[in-house]
Amino acid sequence: MRGQRLFIRALEASDGDEVRAFLAQHSNRAVEVPARGLLGKVVGDLVAVMAISFTADSVRIDDLTVAKELRRKRIGRFMVREALQLAKQMDRSQVAVDDGGSAGEFFRRVGFVSDGPRMVLRVG
Repeated sequence: MRGQRLFIRALEASDGDEVRAFLAQHSNRAVEVPARGLLGKVVGDLVAVMAISFTADSVRIDDLTVAKELRRKRIGRFMVREALQLAKQMDRSQVAVDDGGSAGEFFRRVGFVSDGPRMVLRVG
């Protein structure tokens, strides 16, 4: 991974089979191919999938899956940073995630703070 560049782009309809296979291999729970999301690729290989949705004031991270062998390599941080950039471009005030679940500690480390039943990262 060192020296390799992470390429992040929007999920497209043609990515369905690749994303489905990736999620089946790397997710701990049954997850459908998201309607909206971001993909992370390194040297053409899919290494991360982020499912997102939009509300009036935020970009919401519904799910973030990183390849098991590449966790703790900052890929999740880069994906969150891309969601933050997307929120800025869309004039949203925050990036939100529902309570963080088992990934709550990760979201705290990247700057999210508790806000009731969810965690948020403010834009700006």
